[in-house]
Amino acid sequence: MIRRLLVPALMALAACSTAVQAATYELFRDPNCGCCEKWADHVRDEHEVEIPEVTTQDMAQVKTANGVPQDLWSCHTMIVDGYVIEGHVPAADIARLLAERPEGVTGLAVAGMPLGSPGMEAGNRKQAYQVIAFGEKGRSVFASYPGA
Repeated sequence: MIRRLLVPALMALAACSTAVQAATYELFRDPNCGCCEKWADHVRDEHEVEIPEVTTQDMAQVKTANGVPQDLWSCHTMIVDGYVIEGHVPAADIARLLAERPEGVTGLAVAGMPLGSPGMEAGNRKQAYQVIAFGEKGRSVFASYPGA
């Protein structure tokens, strides 16, 4: 019974890892933001990928050009295989997006800079936050994280 459940789970994990490592990544960030680099390290470590970085003082232009709704803006924006990743989205959610490739989704966003999200660690302090999928079909909650 366990083997019947374990084999499909391992195959799904392998497919997810392949999609994540085959993806292209490009991070846009303000040169003065330290949390952006911490978040990028989180994604690099989890996905075992290289992430080229573009530093720019005009992050508003990057977000606008990539269709990020203004109320979902955060400090950095990454393009992963054509998807827009805005803010402190956990690497696991990026992997899920790449594996599922949901129709009508332009990207994922974590608005603001919630404490406890990747790159915003502050000891045991954690704020509840949601990862929002956005795109031509509107918005939906992709993942939720509790506070502490």
